[in-house]
Amino acid sequence: MLHQWRLLTGPVTTAQASGAATGTGDRSRPRAALPALCVTQITGWGILYYAFPVLTPRLIADTGWSTAQTTAAFTAALLLSAVTGIPVGRIVDRHGPRTVMTTGSGLGVVALAAVASAPSLPLFFAAWLLAGTAMAATFYQPAFTALTRWHQPDHVRALTTVTLAGGLASTVFAPATAALADHLSWRTTYLVLAAVLAGVTIPLHALALRHPWPQEPHTTAHSGPAAVRSPARTRPFLLLAAAFTLSGFAMYGVVFNTVPLLTERGAGPTTAAWALGLGGLGQTLGRTLYSTLARHTGATSRTTTLIAAGGTTTLLLALVPGPVPLLAGMAILAGTIRGNLTLLHATAVTDRWGTNAYGHLTAQLAAPATIAGALAPWASSALAPTLGGYPALFTVLAALSAAAALLTLGTAPPRQQPDDVRTS
Repeated sequence: MLHQWRLLTGPVTTAQASGAATGTGDRSRPRAALPALCVTQITGWGILYYAFPVLTPRLIADTGWSTAQTTAAFTAALLLSAVTGIPVGRIVDRHGPRTVMTTGSGLGVVALAAVASAPSLPLFFAAWLLAGTAMAATFYQPAFTALTRWHQPDHVRALTTVTLAGGLASTVFAPATAALADHLSWRTTYLVLAAVLAGVTIPLHALALRHPWPQEPHTTAHSGPAAVRSPARTRPFLLLAAAFTLSGFAMYGVVFNTVPLLTERGAGPTTAAWALGLGGLGQTLGRTLYSTLARHTGATSRTTTLIAAGGTTTLLLALVPGPVPLLAGMAILAGTIRGNLTLLHATAVTDRWGTNAYGHLTAQLAAPATIAGALAPWASSALAPTLGGYPALFTVLAALSAAAALLTLGTAPPRQQPDDVRTS
């Protein structure tokens, strides 16, 4: 414990600062950052994201607001998070994650207190918009930027670790939130969660992320005239953003509609919920496999294969009528693919363009996909009856994934063959 405390609070030596600036040596890698970010990702996602669906029924019963109105406030937070993530990424690139993530944690606490005390729907919306800003400053994107810069060239292992931890957020906080709500009002429950968020994430971000921020590298993954141009303006980047957007819409559409699809196929509500939950465990399994996959595949082929595999599982769910255990197995397999896709997004920039401006570029790449993911539950639910049911909806979602996979074939940067880039 004493050793860990020194890692968190000990003075930064000149040698450490020098090592961090050059990105070389063991001292350039703060040992406390990774475990701290694992804890804060579990806590942040669990409280700011996963508590909402648990508390929504109680919230609606108490306030009289409709499901559509309350869900719209949460969706607005996710949309603002996607847009705000772009300037947040630029700030983290230049100054490091400590101030951004500590401030974001504070904003999250204030936002939840405002949600808990909101007397009207407009103020409830305003509180969730503030929470959206906190999400942009504390969720995966700034954490990915920190670990990518500090843990080069072994960043994939660090990213895998933090996403494995983040995957436990719902496992920890969904039942904990439900247990609190059994004894407290939804407003008091949010106040308790706000106190937990403050007590865990603010000090960990402030203390564990105080290591010197390495200078941004001046080279990219490929050389030549094409390297001078911002990757965000190139055709490969735009195609990759479009592919991730289509794939993201399809992926979140599948997650949101798996339970009604299975119940339509004869599964009971509890069995369908278990199938969805086991799909979450599949995500965790998928993330443990990503490092091996990255070592044996190139950036473009890996992207195409994973997105196409996701589309294939969606199509199987659309076409196979049963039995229910087989459909549950397909849902778990779909979750395994989703787990890989999370890390695919996290490493897409470094695989193709190196670590220069990683935070800003990753945020630009993620923004349209995040917006699509936020809109997917509402849009896909509206499409299902129009198309004639959930199997038809899943067929359309599979087609979107197929289109995304085709777009990825053009995402290799100039002067670089699709399989030339390997993840360290």
